[in-house]
Amino acid sequence: MSALHGLRILDLTRLLPGGFLTQLFADLGADVVKVEDTGAGDYLRWSQPTYDGPDDSARSAAFLWLNRGKRSIRVDLKQEQGRELLLELARGADVLVESFRPGVLDRLGLGWEVLAAANRRLVLCSISGHGQGAAVRERSGHDINYLALSGLSALTGAAGGPPAASAGQFADIGVALLGAFGVLAALRERDVSGVGQHVDVSLFDASLLWLGLLVAKQLCDGEPVRRGVTERAVCYRLYACADGHVALAALEPKFWQAFCRGVQREDLFAHQWDAEGSEAHAALARLFATRTRAQWQAFASEHDCCLEPVLELDEALASPLARDRGILATLEQPGVERAIRQLASPFRLSRTPPRAKGPAPGLGEHTREILAALGRTKEAIEMLEQTGAIAGPHPQGARGSFLS
Repeated sequence: MSALHGLRILDLTRLLPGGFLTQLFADLGADVVKVEDTGAGDYLRWSQPTYDGPDDSARSAAFLWLNRGKRSIRVDLKQEQGRELLLELARGADVLVESFRPGVLDRLGLGWEVLAAANRRLVLCSISGHGQGAAVRERSGHDINYLALSGLSALTGAAGGPPAASAGQFADIGVALLGAFGVLAALRERDVSGVGQHVDVSLFDASLLWLGLLVAKQLCDGEPVRRGVTERAVCYRLYACADGHVALAALEPKFWQAFCRGVQREDLFAHQWDAEGSEAHAALARLFATRTRAQWQAFASEHDCCLEPVLELDEALASPLARDRGILATLEQPGVERAIRQLASPFRLSRTPPRAKGPAPGLGEHTREILAALGRTKEAIEMLEQTGAIAGPHPQGARGSFLS
């Protein structure tokens, strides 16, 4: 049995944050029902690149990674019958995750009070950019906007140079992790109280968490933290080597001394915290340039000193460490001839390891199946389809309007 077997989650989200949050649950065995609109559904379905053609609603590489093992139902929440169906689904669910702008669910008549009245045990997780109660809560944005607002972008890049955009979606992934933890905490508390609650997580909050140590520093000493702060010490920075770069992080004295002994430069013991541009920095720059990444990696294996090569993404995915950790999973997707490789679940559980329950769903692939489980007859389902309150499997290549 999987770790979260029996848990039912309604996923009303689009794009990365909500998709990753509910994917964590799906890989651990939860039944995740992706509630999509009767138009084009999750925007990621149509993002590039795709496998075996651009027009299939379940062949986007990004969508396939974030939605394996989920089920899809298409419901028009702008129609009264569609809203009634969602409330019916909510009565049998443990968790509902949404990422609309704050206020959208209330305007639809599906706010927290309504959902809680339908199911007092329901946990609602709301993902938003600025938070449910913020004065600018309806302001639009994406990952890079919240990294900018949090100070993370300003601190990324070399001292004296311009701020740099991050290669990773720190706000998106961070808020997903916060939301997942918050949901599990609410479910644990529900075991005692029998009542669910509303979990409010924001991309702004998640962005600031990555800077927790620097926030603590600034609040303590009052000195403004500026770009290049992590490059001030010669013991903790990136260095160019003969064929690329390496990362030295010899913060503890024992690691710094091990490095210095290994390169026969004991005279540098007292210069661990010298700044960029110092004589020690220049000496180390010359030293690192004399060896390749592989040679420095071999050096680190002999001298335990927190030193690793800077790998490109393709190198990281092909590395022995990635292989040992089982970082990549292989997925078979209907309609796609070649096997799909993607990041596996990050969890390692000894008794109930995560397992993908199946491929990513086609748009509306499970609409009729889910409604039949609610007791709807074939005729009733067809009538709902005729009114437009729901929709079945989406024709390939079709597009529609989005609910915002």
